Amino acid sequence: MVYLLLADGFEEIEAVTPVDILRRGGVEVTTVSIKDKLVAGAHGIAVEADKTISELDDISDMEMLILPGGGGHELLDASNDVHAMINYAHERGIYIAAICAAPSILGKKMLLSGKNAVCYPGFEKYLYGANICSDKAVKDGRFITGKGPGAAAEFGFELLSVLKGGETAEKLGEIMQY
Repeated sequence: MVYLLLADGFEEIEAVTPVDILRRGGVEVTTVSIKDKLVAGAHGIAVEADKTISELDDISDMEMLILPGGGGHELLDASNDVHAMINYAHERGIYIAAICAAPSILGKKMLLSGKNAVCYPGFEKYLYGANICSDKAVKDGRFITGKGPGAAAEFGFELLSVLKGGETAEKLGEIMQY
């Protein structure tokens, strides 16, 4: 199971595009709000989460945790439940993906130290010890980071490639005219 976390102010394209690509690719994704089921995006697009974080009984089926950026990344970073999920994933070698400003959450936890990573310009200062790259999406070990809204599709296809293989991602990219 892939869990994608949502908080008010999230960057819509950075959440919806990866979810769409992953689901088209046959990956089960659950969107999880850290507060209410209805989550307001940064540009006024409301999304109804599949679950709230308080409704998660068991996350032992987690294959990947995704954190979208936008202003919502500050609410994610302020949530003890989110940090508990990140810690759970990291301790078990589960993939953790973050895009835009959200890699800063991982950076502040020193999880990206020595790793290749990208983020939205201006947030590099929070990626403590990371090797900052210029790519749109970067995978290094169990971490996948994306640059920002314009990189949402590339980020989503990188996630799909990690979970279902490069051939699956390439085929879906062709079908989607990517």
